[in-house]
Amino acid sequence: MGTGQKSNSYVVKEAGAALDKFKWEVAHELNIDLTPIQGGYWGYMTARDCGAVGGHMVKRMIEAAESSLASQAASQVAGSFRQSITNNPN
Repeated sequence: MGTGQKSNSYVVKEAGAALDKFKWEVAHELNIDLTPIQGGYWGYMTARDCGAVGGHMVKRMIEAAESSLASQAASQVAGSFRQSITNNPN
């Protein structure tokens, strides 16, 4: 690693293994040749392939977050609706 560069660290350390597994799953889905990876080191991969994996990971994480937010909003609306019906039976 170059001078002044720091390695990335996870915000939630327990998520490291899951994110690593997710990275491999996305690479397999994209049919990216994983033979250059040695001991978990992705530095021998092309920037294009690494970027594709990272980009698809982010895309899927955003889709999951949007879906989660949409379901939360729907359940909150349903809860508010039920509460308003209970408070105003007329």
